[in-house]
Amino acid sequence: MLHLQKLSVGTDDTDDLAAWQQTRRAQSDDGLPRHVTRMWPKREAELLDGGSIYWVIKGVIQCRQRIVRLDEYSRDDGILRCAIVLDPEIVRVAAVQRRPFQGWRYLAPSDAPPDLIQAKAGEDVLPPELSAALADIGIL
Repeated sequence: MLHLQKLSVGTDDTDDLAAWQQTRRAQSDDGLPRHVTRMWPKREAELLDGGSIYWVIKGVIQCRQRIVRLDEYSRDDGILRCAIVLDPEIVRVAAVQRRPFQGWRYLAPSDAPPDLIQAKAGEDVLPPELSAALADIGIL
């Protein structure tokens, strides 16, 4: 199994990511959210063996989505691209800071941040910056 990490450019938080993915433009023909990229992952089999895409929002890995499949996708220019089709469930993870990078990067399961336990009803979620700072000093 293998994961991807990807910058979510222009996204403010996980709610913003979820809202974008509910638009028709961000969905595959079967209504699942997708992310279109120019390059096809060479390690496709490992990604499809339970891998997720870990979203970096404002410099911090904040959430992940399981990768369902990879589809060929073509725009009006005729260039084939890769549509990474995702499970619609967005799972919050322990915040980990990341420097900016282009495209996507592979992420080994041993380096992936753990999922956060679901917040109790009415419980506030920590701001990503505070969560990342606490993770850096080993509290989260």
